[in-house]
Amino acid sequence: MAMNSPRQTSQIKREILVRLIKAYLGDNFEEETRKIPYDMRPKGSDVPYRCCIYKERAIIRDRAIAGLGTSIEDTDDSVLLSDIAKKAEDRVQPEEHPLTVLTTACKGCVPSRIFVTDLCQGCVARPCESTCRFGAISVHDGKSHIDTEKCKNCGMCAQVCPYQAIQRIIVPCENACPVGAIAKGEDGHARIDFDKCISCGRCVAACPFGAVHEKSQIIDILKQIKQGKKLVAMLAPSIMGQLPCTPTQLKDAIQQLGFADVVEVAIGADITTKNEADEFKERMEKGDAFMTTSCCAGYNELVDKHIPDLKPFRSETKTPAYYTAELVKKETPDAITVFFSPCVAKKREALQNPDIDFVLNYEELGAWLIAKDIKVDTCEGSEFAVESSAEARNFAVTGGVAGAVNALLEDGEKATPVIIDGLDKAAVRDLKKYGKNGKCDLGNLIEIMACSGGCLGGSSTINAFKPALKQLTNYVKESPEIKDVLKK
Repeated sequence: MAMNSPRQTSQIKREILVRLIKAYLGDNFEEETRKIPYDMRPKGSDVPYRCCIYKERAIIRDRAIAGLGTSIEDTDDSVLLSDIAKKAEDRVQPEEHPLTVLTTACKGCVPSRIFVTDLCQGCVARPCESTCRFGAISVHDGKSHIDTEKCKNCGMCAQVCPYQAIQRIIVPCENACPVGAIAKGEDGHARIDFDKCISCGRCVAACPFGAVHEKSQIIDILKQIKQGKKLVAMLAPSIMGQLPCTPTQLKDAIQQLGFADVVEVAIGADITTKNEADEFKERMEKGDAFMTTSCCAGYNELVDKHIPDLKPFRSETKTPAYYTAELVKKETPDAITVFFSPCVAKKREALQNPDIDFVLNYEELGAWLIAKDIKVDTCEGSEFAVESSAEARNFAVTGGVAGAVNALLEDGEKATPVIIDGLDKAAVRDLKKYGKNGKCDLGNLIEIMACSGGCLGGSSTINAFKPALKQLTNYVKESPEIKDVLKK
């Protein structure tokens, strides 16, 4: 399942971003920002989500802080929102960690656990007892009982119960995180351990209260435009399925926002494909057991922080964003590059690459277009200077990277792909096994996408997966093959 953020929380975030952008483009940024919680929840207004208007305002304030690109954890409650806005405007570079937790919005969910309901019949077969590898279940007084000291919350007992009498209570953010980087702090609210966090964004999409928030760089980008800098937008392939317009109309709309030029990151994907295909062929000739792809920033963080055994098997080829930014900087050294992203992890990649100055996600782009009243479907359209291949544009979809690599390999050289469609706990276990054993019996090219469905299912996308896929597929079908593109 794709990871688009829950609809209601996305709408709230978008309204706040629209107000922040309008405030910055207006005459009094700091004061207009300070008033956002009160303008959105004026005195006497309905309270749609929380206990009182003051709670709602407090949460809106925290969302605005994240929208300003500032960590909520490091911001004192006594600091005025106008002062935080001033600090954001004066900021030289974005903060290190792209995520922050709104303790005001966090529900403080009950602890995750497995429990036996009254539906238990105390049956003779007792599959729950025989399935448990930890000896945590016993049957007495006509009912199963779980020893919480022994229980590992694996859920096997719940899966085998014929009456579905055993239920699992989960904490959505903790359950979604594949590496155990988010958990309750002493105050009962979620806390992110950034030493473990791989910035995959799964917790952002999982929390039904929208308590885990991506920190925006929109103010940093708007400031560059106000200062008259030359900005170049670098569009990830997945953006072509996000808005109701053609790719050329999208380019025109982005230029109306103030960008000097717009390029497809698919041009970098063509380079990634060529280099990765050459590297795969070389590795197989050398006798390597397998190779993994390297274009997913979330996966790269996973390897660096949690699975060092996979480093020798990870492709040394750079990401499409890397090659695209390199090309832009070579052609226009003074350009400010902005990567348009479907996910959180690219903000971490950008911080490690001096050629990528800022990252703007699709939610922020949508809010910006609304704030400027730009209707993308009415834009005239502007052609891209460089045409990319169908295979490169299909990088956005699970299986697209492996498919592109195989398109450049001859018969007898072609890879046997193994697809990891979304990084969950099971996928991480499999990858650890491959790294530890130094082999993968299922194939020799492992493509890893942190988001289910690929980049098209990222946590910051704004269109539902199926219509986005249809729109992108139509664009891919009208694109040239990679072999023809590389010949040019």
